[in-house]
Amino acid sequence: MAAVSYLSLSVVACLCIVSVSSLSDHESFLRCISSHVSPTTNLSQLLYLPNSPDYSSLLFSSIQNLRFASSETSKPLLIVAPADEFQVQASVICCRSHGLPIRARSGVHDYEGLSYRSEKASSFVLLDLEKLRSVTVDVEHGVAWVEAGATLGELYYKVSEKSGRLGFPAGVCPTVAVGGHLSGGGFGYLSRKYGLAADNILDAKMVDADGRILDKESMGENLFWAIRGGGGASFGIIISWKVKLVPVPATVSVFTVRRTREQGAIELVYRWQNTAHKLHEDLLLRVDIVHVNRGDRKVVEAAFRSLFLGHCDGLLQHMGEHFPALGVERNDCIEMSWMDSAVYAAGYTNGEPAEILVNRELQPKDFNKGKSDYVTEPILVSGWEAIWARLSEEGAAGSMHLDPWGGRMSEISESDIPFPHRKGNLFIILYLSTWRDEGVAASTKHLGWIRSMFHFMTPYVSKRPRAAYLNYRDLDLGRNEEGNASYREAMAWGERYFKNNFRRLAMVKGEVDPHNFFSNEQSVLPLLAEAGERPHKICSTSM
Repeated sequence: MAAVSYLSLSVVACLCIVSVSSLSDHESFLRCISSHVSPTTNLSQLLYLPNSPDYSSLLFSSIQNLRFASSETSKPLLIVAPADEFQVQASVICCRSHGLPIRARSGVHDYEGLSYRSEKASSFVLLDLEKLRSVTVDVEHGVAWVEAGATLGELYYKVSEKSGRLGFPAGVCPTVAVGGHLSGGGFGYLSRKYGLAADNILDAKMVDADGRILDKESMGENLFWAIRGGGGASFGIIISWKVKLVPVPATVSVFTVRRTREQGAIELVYRWQNTAHKLHEDLLLRVDIVHVNRGDRKVVEAAFRSLFLGHCDGLLQHMGEHFPALGVERNDCIEMSWMDSAVYAAGYTNGEPAEILVNRELQPKDFNKGKSDYVTEPILVSGWEAIWARLSEEGAAGSMHLDPWGGRMSEISESDIPFPHRKGNLFIILYLSTWRDEGVAASTKHLGWIRSMFHFMTPYVSKRPRAAYLNYRDLDLGRNEEGNASYREAMAWGERYFKNNFRRLAMVKGEVDPHNFFSNEQSVLPLLAEAGERPHKICSTSM
């Protein structure tokens, strides 16, 4: 039997036409689109060229991170704004036949902007999925179909309209779109009870590199596995998800308790890390370590935030038994519906109505940079003192956000879906630096601080690999320079995001998109199994 060798493709292979640098042949592209969509389609509402009056407003309306809204940021050759799955299909078919790289944007929260910009392609097409935002809830069967451009806030609100006893385990930021959030994992206040958003995907519709519209049955087991936590953008265009809704009680309880160093915050965070992952799965207790103004000085504060699936009496009992040092009292606790708790978790704590979650303009635009870590061993008190000192230094320019694991998160196998960060993790850290000032000096300060903080944390976090969360994408971990990275080079970031699942993801990529049509600076590269030992010939032209 011939030996099996594994080879990677890092470029669009020989099917690739040399990408056009302008749409001088745009008539050919328009004819292609016209031949694949309904004859009644108004192309002026589907295709936006740079000279279109709506091009800039459409491009920048969904750019949340102002780092990527500058004149230096690469701009798409064309924006396609599909209103149905057949227009998505037409876009993929025509972009591929014209040798045009494609980026798909479902929302506004890509930490590195890779859904709408390119560092390695001189020309690309942006597929903006904002019009695909329907949510269909089936209360009887406890499921919902939600399109990729719908936000978490819209999903939560639509579910609550149909039932006050159903919810969905996903993130706290209501303006995040489900397309990318679910394909990267998606955790939030219900994750210790029900797992990730991706753990609760039942079906999906997507367009693959061949322009086929696929569902779970037609895409097959491997591809369905890959898109649930492996990043859908590496494998196709996600159109919609079918998700399992989860039961929630009529009443849930929340509290926010804030402590400074003088109030014992360091000791409390130390105790928290040894406690939070062991709490009952109905209770999640997270910590935000942030800078706040106290009088005329800025101090570092730990904000302990909880959600308990039940009444305050039960929450206070759990806290009294397992974390009495925090000193939670009855007047700290608030009872509300699960839907109102989603509003509260999003930072709206003054009784704002649930409708606020469907407002896509809630999130203020700013400059930001995020990085992530997982912690697998408790950090000593001396370590937390050093971390606190670092955060308290003059010029400190960021925050740390700690979410506990445990519960259902630790029961699911590392290989069940591509998201591998399960049993053995105590908590995840998001490091976040945000700023409003434009200019090189401000960016240099904040980017320098967060990179320095990340380096400082090296002794305290996971190792071999130092794990990271895909939805907190970080190009500092490595990137596919000019489209030429090998599979081995891609392991630099791939194994941090996916650990041992990265190899299977690359094999799936080799099966469904061997020519790497769907790619970005940190996408999964195709790993191909070939009979015999002859090297696989690849095209030297990068995307």
